[in-house]
Amino acid sequence: MRLIFFGVLWLVLTSSALASPWEKVKSPSEGNSESIGTYNNGCLAGGEDLPLQGDGYQVMRSQRGRYYGHQDMIQFLRDLSNGVQQLKLGQLLVGDIAMPRGGRFSSGHASHQTGLDADIWLKLTDAPLSEEQLIDVQPLPMVHIKDYKINKENWGDRQALLVQLAASDERVARIFVHPVIKEQLCQKEWRERGWLRKVRPWWGHYYHFHVRLHCPDGDKNCKAQKAPPAGDGCGAELASWKPKPVKNKSDKKKVAKTKRKIPKPPEQCLALLR
Repeated sequence: MRLIFFGVLWLVLTSSALASPWEKVKSPSEGNSESIGTYNNGCLAGGEDLPLQGDGYQVMRSQRGRYYGHQDMIQFLRDLSNGVQQLKLGQLLVGDIAMPRGGRFSSGHASHQTGLDADIWLKLTDAPLSEEQLIDVQPLPMVHIKDYKINKENWGDRQALLVQLAASDERVARIFVHPVIKEQLCQKEWRERGWLRKVRPWWGHYYHFHVRLHCPDGDKNCKAQKAPPAGDGCGAELASWKPKPVKNKSDKKKVAKTKRKIPKPPEQCLALLR
């Protein structure tokens, strides 16, 4: 009966295509932080909010309410901000983390559901932005998408060091960046290159990078992702991301878009929506 109840509850909550039921929840649940399920199908119990402004960082577009995370993520962001300050790289701009109880966004992300993902912009400011600027701050593209090359006017050592600083943290499982950015990091001479294994190429991440933490110790319902392949990922794997030249426009294959069915979250997540 309990499984039937949760199944019916999920059908009711997802009957509206206009919004995710998780977006209607405005406060985290009580208790200690716990990440439940997978990064792209899960939720967050006992989430913490990241103060909208702290030493060396600011949260952007706070009106969307996506500044909650697992306590480990909130601490990681504070620590990263401190490291950025020590290296005098600039002011950190933090984007989406998760909603108060995690869960699926109606648009923008498939992940960010367990409070263990966060977007950090590669745009570093020399001084804090005003409240008006934070509401509609504009990104700084690091890649010329069409030409598949780095934007040298925007990309520099500060951005490279920021990614290295984040990836070197043992709490970090993965960092997603545009393949061209990964290429730039591979070409740079580093004394230690082990952290490059965590930096994974992925389309879309041309003005920010996406940090993903490991499942925290003790979170038995958190489903870990398979570890990245061995090596720094700078060889054939990275080369495979480079678009192949198209001789004729007619050669482009049209791929039909299929509507993905939203999977039912874990039972513990549905309980958070009750």
